[in-house]
Amino acid sequence: MLRPSLLGMAALTAVLLAQPLVAQNRQPLPMAPVTGVGQPVWPAYEGWYEAGDGTYVIYFGYHNRNTQQAIDIPLGPNNFVEPAQYDGNQPTHFDPDRHWGVFGIRVPADFPPQERIYWNLVQDGKTYRVPGHLQADYKTDALGGGASGNEPPVVSFGSVQGRGPWGPRAAETLRARVGQPLAVSVGATDTPAETAPAADGRARREPQVTLTWFKHQGPGEVSFSPGTGRVPATGGELATEATFSAPGDYVLRVQATDSGMAASGHAQCCWSYGFVNVTVTR
Repeated sequence: MLRPSLLGMAALTAVLLAQPLVAQNRQPLPMAPVTGVGQPVWPAYEGWYEAGDGTYVIYFGYHNRNTQQAIDIPLGPNNFVEPAQYDGNQPTHFDPDRHWGVFGIRVPADFPPQERIYWNLVQDGKTYRVPGHLQADYKTDALGGGASGNEPPVVSFGSVQGRGPWGPRAAETLRARVGQPLAVSVGATDTPAETAPAADGRARREPQVTLTWFKHQGPGEVSFSPGTGRVPATGGELATEATFSAPGDYVLRVQATDSGMAASGHAQCCWSYGFVNVTVTR
């Protein structure tokens, strides 16, 4: 995770950098109260980490400042990443409140630290953008567990598995019809550190991984049944059904959160994402 002395600074800086580029004096302040509806979505730069193969992952989250209103912003002139070569993996559906590290961008080993990757969201004619980069102060330990020794869960779709903000993507594109439930399964395991006995020798309750499904991209609404569930940290699989309201191409996102965290995840630890592509027809 981020070093404690830098965590608060990084989070605040990311929010400040996501302020709109126009009419600053007419916008809410970063710490202004959120409301039920009518507020914008702010992109947030979370940090970067070493992927283990010589590349790096720069990852972003968002803050939908509404407590009741989900917002959809399709890919295109109102939701884009620049340079264009990194565009396309960002969410188009934004659930209320703060969501951490919902997508990552892999960059090569020679990516210059001074270079910037911008995520732009345009709403009501105002542009909200935030830069991602490889500056040392934003380096996180998303895979190694950091000082706490905790590591994010491993997410798996059959033989395809991975962990961290740059999670695995199911190898097969699933196909569904509007209004007809589609069966989707995801597996998860947690690290040995999560299953170890307590320091005083008392047995812990069996650790579990919480799995929660979200719509990441797509033109219509998606309902999940169940939308969330738990599996043993030693390994388990959650089966759910996804139902789509409109035809088109979708990306579903599943969040795996370890037993030491709330279901929503927090800051830089300890959760992983996985992604499933779905093509829906009538």
